[in-house]
Amino acid sequence: MNDTLIIVPTVNERENLPRVAQRLLSLPVKVDMLIMEGNSSDGTAQVADDLAAKYSEIHVIHEAKKSGLGRAYIAGFKWALERGYEFIFEMDSDLSHNPDDVPSFLEAAKDQDADLVLGSRYSGGVRVVNWPLKRLMLSRCAGIYVQVITGMPFTDPTGGYKCFRRRALQAIQLDDVRSNGYSFQIEMTHRLWRQGYKIVEVPIIFTERVQGHSKLTRHIVREALVMVWRLWLQNRLRRTPRSRSDRGK
Repeated sequence: MNDTLIIVPTVNERENLPRVAQRLLSLPVKVDMLIMEGNSSDGTAQVADDLAAKYSEIHVIHEAKKSGLGRAYIAGFKWALERGYEFIFEMDSDLSHNPDDVPSFLEAAKDQDADLVLGSRYSGGVRVVNWPLKRLMLSRCAGIYVQVITGMPFTDPTGGYKCFRRRALQAIQLDDVRSNGYSFQIEMTHRLWRQGYKIVEVPIIFTERVQGHSKLTRHIVREALVMVWRLWLQNRLRRTPRSRSDRGK
């Protein structure tokens, strides 16, 4: 077993999944891959099982029903913690997140002793390929909205390419995480930030998927709009992290 696990949720990603797996297993750093298969209707589950049978580094958890992105990651985090992984990634299965960036995340985590490394599409400029202007503006406005309400200083709080240290996930009561869509990304980061854990950003290039369809819905957007206010209340109306003595509260 390697000390790094890449968690990849899938729903109808039959075409993309083998390419993601091949890219991850070809990295100069050794990683394991956990496929959280969300009851796909296009044969993705069989593709995942075939990959796991072929490569010892690949594992699969089959969800009984489509429970959402957040629930899939929570289950994956628990699986990773039970097996002693030190670095635990979130990564999309559609190749919008470049697997070649994994070593940069690990370097940042180790060299800066970071508890969470965020892949940022907007650090030092816009690094998004093939998005329509409307989608880009929605993403940027969402990031500013989160910054203003919560006080988190990060340029891309809704991004889903992340690397958690083991100790960071252990500091979160995973069963208390309520959100499920993009707000899940915001909530996980906020829970660590408000406890004073070290979070750094690394620039990434985000490329819109070529195969399949986006999972963004109006419900996901509404959930995120409401969640940031709840996080602000949870932080006792603060827009700054708590003191280290308040960690875990």
